[in-house]
Amino acid sequence: QVQLVESGGGLVQAGGSLRLTCTPSESLLGIRDMAWFRQAPGKQREKVAAITQNGITDYGDFVKGRFTISRDNAKNTAYLQMNSLIPEDTAVYYCKVVTIWSEYWGQGTQVTVSS
Repeated sequence: QVQLVESGGGLVQAGGSLRLTCTPSESLLGIRDMAWFRQAPGKQREKVAAITQNGITDYGDFVKGRFTISRDNAKNTAYLQMNSLIPEDTAVYYCKVVTIWSEYWGQGTQVTVSS
């Protein structure tokens, strides 16, 4: 069973930056979309950013130009560069990969932004 491995989360002060990485545990064929979601305590999971296989991106309204999603198709890896972090960005961040046949979710990585 393929697993998505997320890394890059941690504790950062407001105004700081983090870069999240999402990599499948083994090669995945037919990848279409790659995306990042987040879930804060007591709130529903929401989409942060998504990127198609052709590089078209989409962001949640709350991102406001602070985050950038990218991907390396040769490595089947997705990235989320987060700048100007604020305490409201504190959440568990999940990676999602959609292939022609299925979709996969990571276990999540904690991002905590202190004020």
